[in-house]
Amino acid sequence: MSNEAAAVAQAGSVEPADLAARNLERALMASGHERPEGDACPICFDLIEIPMHDHAKRNICCMKRVCNGCILAAHRRGMNGLCEFCRTPLSNDDASTLALVQKRVSKGDADAITHLGYKYFHGEYGLAENLPRAIELWTEAAELGSLDAHYILGLMYYDGEVVDEDKPRGIRHWQQAALKGNAQSRHNLGAVENINGNHQLAVQHFMISAKMGYEDSLNDIKKLFKDGLATKAQYAEALLGYRDAVEEMRSPQREEAKRLGF
Repeated sequence: MSNEAAAVAQAGSVEPADLAARNLERALMASGHERPEGDACPICFDLIEIPMHDHAKRNICCMKRVCNGCILAAHRRGMNGLCEFCRTPLSNDDASTLALVQKRVSKGDADAITHLGYKYFHGEYGLAENLPRAIELWTEAAELGSLDAHYILGLMYYDGEVVDEDKPRGIRHWQQAALKGNAQSRHNLGAVENINGNHQLAVQHFMISAKMGYEDSLNDIKKLFKDGLATKAQYAEALLGYRDAVEEMRSPQREEAKRLGF
C-alpha cells in the first residue's frame, strides 16, 4: 500500500471515532439539564436535595425514595412501621429485608438490583462481602437503565480501587448517566475535563449540575473563577441557578425535618 493510500485508510478509520466523540459532546451539552423523575419524592413530587441519601430514605418494599419531610408527615399521622408510600409493613430483620429486595430483583427492578449490589459491596443484610458480585449486579442494573448504577460503575472503573482501572470506561458510564440528568455524574465529567486542562468545557459541565442543585459544582466554578479560569458572569449564573434549584426543593415539612434531625 502506498503512503498516500495508507494515510487515507488511516484517516477513514479515525474520522468516524472523532465524529462520534463530537456528537456525544454536543449531546451532553444539549441533554441532561433536568434531573430524572426518580429524583423526586413520590409523595410530594418535589425533587430531593443532593446528596439524596441525606434527605430521603429508600424503602425496599417498593424501592421508592421518600423525602424526610414526607417521612415526618407520615410519622405524625401515626404511620410508624409502615412504608410511607405503599403502606407495606417495614421489615425489621436482615433476612426478611433481603427477601423483599430479592423478590424485586427477580422481577428485573433496576433500583433493587443496584441496591443489592451495594449490600454485596459492603457485606450487609447478612451477605458476605462480594465485590465481583456487586460489580456484576451494578452492570446488570446499568443495562436496565439505572443512573445510580452507571454512576457507581464510573467511580469503580475510573478510580480503579476495586476493579482494574479503566478511566475511559468509567467516563462512558458517567456520560450515560449525565445524558439522563444525573448530577453527580455530570459533576465528575466536569472534574475530568478540569484535570485535563479543558477548563471551559469543565465550566459548562459544572454549570449544568450547579443549576440542578449540586453544591460541589458551584464550589468548583467559584474556584475556577478565583483562579481566573471562569468569568464573573459564569460564576454569577451558576450561583443564581443553584439558589433557584435549592429553593425549589425546600418545603416547610422538609425544613422542619432538618430541624428535628430526621
